[in-house]
Amino acid sequence: MGLAELPEDIRRFILASVPSVPYLEAILLLRVDPDVAWDVRRLAARLYVAERQAAEVLTALAAAGIAQSEDQGGTALFRYAPATAELRGKLDALAQVYSTNLVGVTDLIHSRIDKRAQQFADAFRLRKDSGKED
Repeated sequence: MGLAELPEDIRRFILASVPSVPYLEAILLLRVDPDVAWDVRRLAARLYVAERQAAEVLTALAAAGIAQSEDQGGTALFRYAPATAELRGKLDALAQVYSTNLVGVTDLIHSRIDKRAQQFADAFRLRKDSGKED
């Protein structure tokens, strides 16, 4: 199964709401056991990313209403807690699609990142070219 086989609603959700593979993997980890609280260090170790990136991902999940944060003795902990039933349903559907089409989902996320990088490069090139005098 590839990109073409992804359900349209999941494709739209990924394109609009999933900025990176570590972000998606963090959702899936938190979702597995909503009672488990994750801190930055634990998530970083589990995802094999820097603690800075893990902190950004957890903060983004909380801002998106996917996770809820709490302070426990000066340490921020995050739990899976979708803000709405609709969001929970989308995340459940995304987890199901990911479990059967990992490559299609990650390819879609990477194609989105590649497209943004190309747009940035194109914009930079346009600005550089517009500064030339004839």
